[in-house]
Amino acid sequence: MTIKHLFMFVLACALVTVVKADPLITCTGEYALCASSSTTPTGKTIIINGVEFQEGISVCPVLTGESVADSRLTGTCAPPKGERTVWSLFSLETEYPQAPTWDVVKAVPRLFVTTEGTGGMSNQWSYPCVVRPTQINGATLADCLGPLNESPAGGGVVPVGTTVLTSAPIGAAYPVGGSIP
Repeated sequence: MTIKHLFMFVLACALVTVVKADPLITCTGEYALCASSSTTPTGKTIIINGVEFQEGISVCPVLTGESVADSRLTGTCAPPKGERTVWSLFSLETEYPQAPTWDVVKAVPRLFVTTEGTGGMSNQWSYPCVVRPTQINGATLADCLGPLNESPAGGGVVPVGTTVLTSAPIGAAYPVGGSIP
């Protein structure tokens, strides 16, 4: 692990510890990992803890293993209702399928500062996903819905000028990430 990856891991752990320990649960099984995904606005809104956000959809790889959920959103580790569904959860995987080829590659964590428009961010942690019926390049993918510019650390609005941790590539619209407290 390089110093940069160690630094990003520490930042991610700090982000997770901002959320009270009570709602965090460890899950084992299938989940979508959206850490390197971009997000496309759906034109709809989603209400999180009484606050209205723009809704976005991300295409994320489905992995199997240990992950962390926010039980205030998922309730349990059981998949959301519906056929072929998974939760989008957090994990410490460092190599997984990533767009556009969906080859398994090393995640490259980076920091960016949010701006207006598509320079915002999205939160896909502990939100429902529908698994696509067809694999791409051997990768199982899911369509995940979540809020734009909502912080996974507390659920508040992420204002323009906020530093965010993501593994999405530079130039990705509304990269999935977490604001740095």
